[in-house]
Amino acid sequence: MLNVENLFLQKGEFSLKKLSFNVEKNSYFVILGKTGSGKTMLLESIAGINEIEGKIFFEEEEITTLPLQKRGFGFVYQDFVLFPNLTVKENIVFSSRYKQIIDADALFLDIINFLQIEHLLERKTTHLSGGEKQRVAMARAIYSRPKLLLLDEPLSAVDPTFRNAIMKSLKEIVKRYDTTIIHVTHNFREASYLADHIAVMMDGSIIEQGESNRILNHPKSIEVAKFLGFKNIFPSSLLNENTLENVFSIDPNAILFSYTSSLTKYCFKCVIEDIMGISDHYKVFARVKEHLFFVKVPKHMFAKLDLKEGIKCYLCIKKKDIVFI
Repeated sequence: MLNVENLFLQKGEFSLKKLSFNVEKNSYFVILGKTGSGKTMLLESIAGINEIEGKIFFEEEEITTLPLQKRGFGFVYQDFVLFPNLTVKENIVFSSRYKQIIDADALFLDIINFLQIEHLLERKTTHLSGGEKQRVAMARAIYSRPKLLLLDEPLSAVDPTFRNAIMKSLKEIVKRYDTTIIHVTHNFREASYLADHIAVMMDGSIIEQGESNRILNHPKSIEVAKFLGFKNIFPSSLLNENTLENVFSIDPNAILFSYTSSLTKYCFKCVIEDIMGISDHYKVFARVKEHLFFVKVPKHMFAKLDLKEGIKCYLCIKKKDIVFI
């Protein structure tokens, strides 16, 4: 549906570095990256706000130089950009001033019921909470019947108590309104819940892209794994396994301690170097040769193991919990 080929854009000292990716029709595509990685710049380039090098195709038609108002895309910024002088209803139907909306009345009723904002219609947007503003911004974008909906950190200004409800609504938009969504965020939880496919951005480049579950659980690069919060990344040679992957990772919650080496296939002699008590668990740092492992031990297990700094024991890993990178 959307094909981006070698997109390049220089702004000051920062640049988008020849980015290429595809977004399938009726899919939820998340661009995941830290603040300052170029996510919003990329979204604005797709929308037609920035003049770029490279090519953008939409439904097999090149739109690289097509003005933004002719692309038929919806855009929701993280600060919503609602019209403060208009009511909620007037904000939602604003696109009808410059384009004909098919089945406008039925669409309007469906949107306000879907997003549960009927009670807000006569209010001015200055009197709305962050979650309410987000729903109104989404309603306005959907009402314009966009071929592609672009969302810039749509949940960053929303109170956490409303975030789950809005994420559920976002997930349903694709099928309910026959549209495709590109959503940029720095939040792994949003990406995990919403995305069909993910592209990870760092410093203006797409480092890795693919199916959501694969990216989040089995990243191909150490750089992406560290960004996603993977812990305990060590050389695969430690396992004495024949593998093409150079390193592996193990979740701190999946590591076991034992006083025998027969608990699992992979049990290593270790020394407990540091222990930190947290509310419901202990953080334990154990050294295996020159490698320092970080382990989370539930309080009830910690008491049974009687772990202390300086003692020697075995650090054990189950094969099913190993992630090769």
